[in-house]
Amino acid sequence: MPMEKTFDPAAIEAKWSREWESRGLYRPERPEAQPFTIVNPPPNVTGALHIGHALDNTLQDVLVRYERLRGKDALWVVGTDHAGIATQMVVERQLEERQDKRTNYSREEFVEKVWQWKAESGGQITRQLRRLGCSMDWSREQFTMDPHFTRAVVKVFVDLHKQGLIYRDKRLVNWDPKLKTAISDLEVETHEIQGGFWHFKYPLADGVKLDDGRDYIEVATTRPETMLADMAVAVHPGDPRYKSVIGKDILQPITGRRFKVIADEHADPELGSGAVKITPGHDFNDFEVGKRAGFKPAEMLNMLDGDANVIQTADGLIPQEYIGLHRFRRDGRDGARELVVQRMKEGGFLIPHVDKDGSEHDAEPRTIQTPFGDRGGVVIEPWLTDQWYVDAKTLAQPPMQAVRDGRINIVPKTWEKTFFNWMENIQPWCVSRQLWWGHRIPAWYGPKMVENHQVYDGSIIFVADTWEEAAIQARQYYGDEAPAIVVADSLESAIEGMKDTTRSEELFLYRDPDVLDTWFSSALWPFATLGWPDDTELLKRHYPNDVLVSGFDILFFWDARMAMQGMHFLNEVPWKTLYLHGLVRAPDGAKMSKSKGNVVDPLGLIDQYGADALRFFMSAMESQGRDIKMDDARLAGYRNFATKLWNAARFCEANGISASTTLEAPAATLPVNRWIIGEVADTVAAIDKAFAAYRFDEAANAIYSFAWDRFCDWYLELIKPVLSPLPLAGGVGGGPVSDERATEDMPSPNPSRKREGDEAAETRAVAGWVLDQILVMLHPFMPFITEELWTGLGDRADYPLITAKWPAPKVERDPQASADIDWLIKLVGELRGAKAELGLPPGARLTAHFPASLKGRTGKLSAQLDRLARLEAIRFDPAPAGASAQLVVEGETITVPLEGVIDIAAERDRLSKALAATTKERDSLAGRLSNPNFVERAKPEAVEKARADHDAKAAEADRLTAALARLG
Repeated sequence: MPMEKTFDPAAIEAKWSREWESRGLYRPERPEAQPFTIVNPPPNVTGALHIGHALDNTLQDVLVRYERLRGKDALWVVGTDHAGIATQMVVERQLEERQDKRTNYSREEFVEKVWQWKAESGGQITRQLRRLGCSMDWSREQFTMDPHFTRAVVKVFVDLHKQGLIYRDKRLVNWDPKLKTAISDLEVETHEIQGGFWHFKYPLADGVKLDDGRDYIEVATTRPETMLADMAVAVHPGDPRYKSVIGKDILQPITGRRFKVIADEHADPELGSGAVKITPGHDFNDFEVGKRAGFKPAEMLNMLDGDANVIQTADGLIPQEYIGLHRFRRDGRDGARELVVQRMKEGGFLIPHVDKDGSEHDAEPRTIQTPFGDRGGVVIEPWLTDQWYVDAKTLAQPPMQAVRDGRINIVPKTWEKTFFNWMENIQPWCVSRQLWWGHRIPAWYGPKMVENHQVYDGSIIFVADTWEEAAIQARQYYGDEAPAIVVADSLESAIEGMKDTTRSEELFLYRDPDVLDTWFSSALWPFATLGWPDDTELLKRHYPNDVLVSGFDILFFWDARMAMQGMHFLNEVPWKTLYLHGLVRAPDGAKMSKSKGNVVDPLGLIDQYGADALRFFMSAMESQGRDIKMDDARLAGYRNFATKLWNAARFCEANGISASTTLEAPAATLPVNRWIIGEVADTVAAIDKAFAAYRFDEAANAIYSFAWDRFCDWYLELIKPVLSPLPLAGGVGGGPVSDERATEDMPSPNPSRKREGDEAAETRAVAGWVLDQILVMLHPFMPFITEELWTGLGDRADYPLITAKWPAPKVERDPQASADIDWLIKLVGELRGAKAELGLPPGARLTAHFPASLKGRTGKLSAQLDRLARLEAIRFDPAPAGASAQLVVEGETITVPLEGVIDIAAERDRLSKALAATTKERDSLAGRLSNPNFVERAKPEAVEKARADHDAKAAEADRLTAALARLG
């Protein structure tokens, strides 16, 4: 069936996506082949395809398709992450829309609702990945809450706990009061907000005074409310202003709490008063100061509940009027911050800020870097609480060594410094989250026996794979004489059971209500997806993975943690190469965000340009270490590239060129065929080299340049005379030859029909083979159009392109053929440029005078010279005197007389005027660019445009100067 006249991406994309998956072509059976493994960073099950996904998955698919074509057993693991916080938020929002809420259900009932949501709505992003053309192993799609994956997660937690690498500790965490859970440092976003800087007097107790006579120490804070839990004032040990009061007492004005003035280098003598109030239970720096001062975490005061409302501290000193207030103003109601400032002012303890006009204000206006939760969207509260932690410092050592000795190759290398900086300063990893959806922590708490009384204080913990194993541990701990061990639903239920006199023969354990951080489970992705902890054949064959493609923004969220867990549990790196790509940015270079309204929908781009064009854009623009700017013009250009290839295939079909039947290059005698075969070999080598170095841009540009420039623009034009030879009008390449010397030593311009037939057959065979090689080399980048053309050009349903073989030309470039065709291309380019400069139509036939040394070359290329160079006659005698165009090609000068062809005087006048105008504009732009005021003060885009305009005018001036020179 003849090919369709026009290329329609939408018509072929859905067809081939279904065909490939239904036939199992994403994972063909290749048990003897070398394995190649890559795991997809699992997108959130709540997610929709965004432009970052499009980049990340395009690069992975390019690698997988390339390695599959090279004959490897290519496995691309696909799946989704259960996304604890995000998914719970989605389902809770659905309940809110129905005037319902999570707490109306038991934990088990709510989790069931989440599973129902996943079944109904959780597959959106996987359907979208199929539209992009991702050749993942969909038959083994994974989910981080699947039973086999949950088993792996539990084993990792239990084993790490046994090894002392997971432990429970009271520390400050980033607490999200909206979501009511701890979140990691990596899930905190810093925003600039307008706030205040308050200065207060903290009275010294017992009549003590500073050396300057003051009976107070001045402290300043952006969070006045936290003074309700202050436990010290810190001064630098070398600050002479405060040496006499170190160890003395402060009497906090609102709570009446007495605490010490302590010496700590955290206090900066150059900053403010040099004294800092210390609230160890609500500030990360203060927490460390408090520990150095001898406060145990259990002794540090906490003044807030999980909603960030004020509660009574352990010492009971917060006045009642503060209890229940939010930490600061919310929903139009003043909070603890506002009341603290008011009371301190009323008591004379507020030091007003005096502005430059002499006016007094309660606080100095400040722009404050404030932490927000990336999902909850509210200010994060440092909160002292018991959580589970991983000893990340210990686990970080093997991955760092693996990067140092090359077992893990980070590409680009510039990211190694960032990797080491984070890993060397890594903090304990808080892995517990106060959610219902997720992997529940496999820990059960029992009572501590205090004088024959049971006390649930969280200190007696049994960590086990199952409840049955936890019960065995509890029996061993409490002894055979202890009551029957049973499980309670919660701490509250356990306490009720303990108090129930009818159940005195039972001892209650309750399970930790928290779940594990989502990143804890996804850190197992490279091996748990392959069947671990079972020793499966898949695991043996595909671990370690070959490469991980990842955005640099999850280097610490995910990549580093995979390296930790993989090396700890399998004693081997999770992947040999870590490729980190940049971000996709808006056309102006700004980061995309919904608030800016500059977010791009990749599905919309697919609808507009086709998936192949979007994929090629991502690949061609992916230059190591750089972000990608969206560019609709380039997308349109790559859509045009696909259309050009389609039209080239139609030309081949119309001229009897069909699918090749050989992997090796066909035999060739014609220079043009020997040249293009050499070009194929060079392009294959260039692409292989680029892929080996993870230079996606270089690989894409190599096949683009070859397919568009060498094949479509030149080779197909060069073979037209062979496929359909025109009768030669005379001379070399047609036209009258008025000088007998022009034909001296020239071969006959009329070869035999048999020779024509042999050359045409050879050319059809070579052209079909070359087009096949283009389709194979382009397939990783543009899978849909290449598969469609592959099938359309020949009957090979049993040999689809997706599982075809990578080119192996097994030829060397023919130096003479390459030299001849390259010379021809340069000559034609020079002729076309000269015609354009002189205002001549492209089809105008001119006479050219060649050096005698080029007789042999012009003779071999006579047919192509006629078609492409449009020469009326080729001569080897000296050109007549007068105006002429001088074409210099590889050091040889070809002269084209212009007398009688154009009005020399008029053309010289036209070019001179144009050159004067262009030179003036060029010099004006140069003047602007040399002015520091313009370059430093103008908008960057204005400066960039001026530079581009200057370059364009400079190039135009050079062109016009060359055109004038041609006229002599």
